[in-house]
Amino acid sequence: MEATKEQMLSILALILPKEILEYFTVTNLLIQAKEVHLYLDERNEVPDVYGNEKLISKGFYPEAVIQDFPLRNKALYLHVRRRKWEVESTQKIVSKTWNLTADGTRYSNEFATFLKGLLGYLPDKF
Repeated sequence: MEATKEQMLSILALILPKEILEYFTVTNLLIQAKEVHLYLDERNEVPDVYGNEKLISKGFYPEAVIQDFPLRNKALYLHVRRRKWEVESTQKIVSKTWNLTADGTRYSNEFATFLKGLLGYLPDKF
């Protein structure tokens, strides 16, 4: 049986932090022997605080890689590309503000909280 895109997104919604599928589009999924790589692009939705300004899309910032909970003994990496826009009147580059990683880490907030509870600290490498 082949899973439809909707079925895959439903499964991912059970696994990923809740904000991910609300604000990002899955562009690729790569499953390797010891790792899972999920590629996400921010949806093209202008930041609310600039609703009255004319914004011009300027593509994406460089990809950020975030480590999340392992899946079936495979490390899970979220490859996130955030959008950026230029405010036409000021030429200022703007973007939405996201809090996807725990401070000072490359772990998702949920995974960092889990590791801190389990280990009492955040390891440098997983």
